[in-house]
Amino acid sequence: MPQHVSAPSAPPAASSGSFAPTAADLLDFVRRTASDTELIDALPLDPEGRTWVRLDGPGGSEAWLIGWPPGTGTGWHDHAESQGAFTTARGALKENSLAVRLPSSGWKTLELADGVDRERRLPAGKGRAFGQHHVHEVLNESRDTHAVSVHAYFPPLPLIRRFSRSGAVLRLEQVERPEDWQ
Repeated sequence: MPQHVSAPSAPPAASSGSFAPTAADLLDFVRRTASDTELIDALPLDPEGRTWVRLDGPGGSEAWLIGWPPGTGTGWHDHAESQGAFTTARGALKENSLAVRLPSSGWKTLELADGVDRERRLPAGKGRAFGQHHVHEVLNESRDTHAVSVHAYFPPLPLIRRFSRSGAVLRLEQVERPEDWQ
């Protein structure tokens, strides 16, 4: 069962008393958190499936520490209106993404143009930030090594849209709400 733990402190709040973290703030947070070896070592790892622990993110953001057994991945998905960042803390991850902004609603199937596919390799210590409607899949392609990563999203995830992909065709398969994964 997921746990809730504290992570490294967030950047200071703005003088107005409110703080809305930017993608750069989220990336700084996940990088600092990924370097906390005591926290990373405390994550329980399951050889069969991903494990996760909810963290306290900066400025009310949603943050997660995630363990990835060899050969696991997320499948294609987006984070709706949330921006985010993630960093690999241990092992290595691969991110496949689409350099295209999808419509936020009103479609079930889209044909993708040529040249929209992107691939990033993220060994330990490497991460990235992304904006709203970022469509990607994250994979641990190792055959024998767990990976661990830190993720943060702001605003907290209102939903995740899951997609299937066959060649250039992207199909919306499922919409998950927070109660489905918390």
